[in-house]
Amino acid sequence: MKIALIAATTLASLALAGCATSPGYSNGGYGSGGYNNGGYNNGGYNTARCADCGIVTRIDTVASGRTAPSATGAILGGIVGAVAGHEISDKTGGSKGNQNISAAAGAAAGALAGNKIQQNVTGNSYDIQVRMDDGRVIVVNQKDLGGIRENTYVRVVNGRVVLR
Repeated sequence: MKIALIAATTLASLALAGCATSPGYSNGGYGSGGYNNGGYNNGGYNTARCADCGIVTRIDTVASGRTAPSATGAILGGIVGAVAGHEISDKTGGSKGNQNISAAAGAAAGALAGNKIQQNVTGNSYDIQVRMDDGRVIVVNQKDLGGIRENTYVRVVNGRVVLR
């Protein structure tokens, strides 16, 4: 009976000792910087967790200065797609019906692709200013925001800003 009591006391002591030194509080509490020095004294986020992460501080729209009539890309893409679809079907032995269907499908795909290409060439881009966790400030220019807003925690990967 005494051995069971000693074993239970030992297990309880070990469990409580494990709680006394939890990771994350090793550098102090509220007054010394918070959790791993990532707390209150440096903006409220942890500097040790990500070398290429930061907070978006500003987003500026940059006009491309390029213009084109609104349907130019779709029309040119549709023509190129129709010709390509017809020729591919013709060279692979397709019947007249198959050639017409291929031309229509090529026109639709070409129109979508041409419209997207026109948007990429003539559309605006964004200068995204990011204050990195290590204190640096960088500016990345990209075509789309992808849900990024000011005060968003992000990561810079391959020259692009992405949500974290």
